[in-house]
Amino acid sequence: MKLQKPKFWDLKKPNLISYILLPFTIPITINNLLLNLRTPKRNNKIKSICVGNIYVGGTGKTPATIKLYNICKDIFTNVCTGKKYYSSQNDEQILLKKKTDLICEENREKIIEKAINLKNKVIIFDDGLQDKKIHFDTRIVCFDIQNWIGNGHLLPSGPLREKLNSLKKYDIVFLKGDSENSDINEIIRSIQNQNSKIEIFQTYYQPVNLEKFDKKNNYLIFSGIGNPNSFKETLSLNNINIIEEMIFPDHNIYTDEDINIIKSKAKNLNAKIITTEKDYVKLSEKNRDGIDFLEIDLIIKNEKRLIDLIKLTVNEKS
Repeated sequence: MKLQKPKFWDLKKPNLISYILLPFTIPITINNLLLNLRTPKRNNKIKSICVGNIYVGGTGKTPATIKLYNICKDIFTNVCTGKKYYSSQNDEQILLKKKTDLICEENREKIIEKAINLKNKVIIFDDGLQDKKIHFDTRIVCFDIQNWIGNGHLLPSGPLREKLNSLKKYDIVFLKGDSENSDINEIIRSIQNQNSKIEIFQTYYQPVNLEKFDKKNNYLIFSGIGNPNSFKETLSLNNINIIEEMIFPDHNIYTDEDINIIKSKAKNLNAKIITTEKDYVKLSEKNRDGIDFLEIDLIIKNEKRLIDLIKLTVNEKS
């Protein structure tokens, strides 16, 4: 049984439960210190970009990986993506395989070896910033503006794999969300206080198949992703009338019973059904009937600057 992310993780300030759990963050702190003592192994036969996070889930790593793959395909020859195999992340693996040239193996060393054998020149990893065995030429950290770093504490007291000061060792930050958010300038200052040289890019989701949805209809939406609010917000901003939302745990595997409940509720509400593409790819052909998905593209503000930066950081390390 999968558990949903605790709500207290994303409070602006830690609550009593967070403080009670603080002693349990000690193993994470020690592990991070030991990992940082490692010298990552560099492979001169291929250039690597890693898209990761320090906040657990819901930061948009996979859409960012797909976007970077498409960007890099226009810059370099023989580009692929890589993702370490996790049985619990089948949705991301299916989506990456559908939209990119994916290599998925049980460890990242094998992924790199296979990428080289296939004559790839650049590999983009979805996840892996905390894998200190591997040297990445460009390291990108993804955040969602809405959640930012939550209460700022490490697991399990909060949602962080690493403290914010870990940004000192990374190259680029993607900030996903509404740029009108009143906290964005404060977030940018917090990042720059940790690393004045880090490059910051604001991003947002742009739907690409809105014509599928009749805005006169009512809709029930469901999702099992890290940040379901982002999905709902994208639809609402595009005037999709949502009358019911059903939220499942991240990476949820939908049973026939789950889908029957969703469809029954939608029928009673006289509503159409929309889910995310990440959820849709996990559904059986039978269960997909009567369900549409929202396809999105990640828009990167000042994309030309990012392209120039990727060219520079990859090529200067040849």
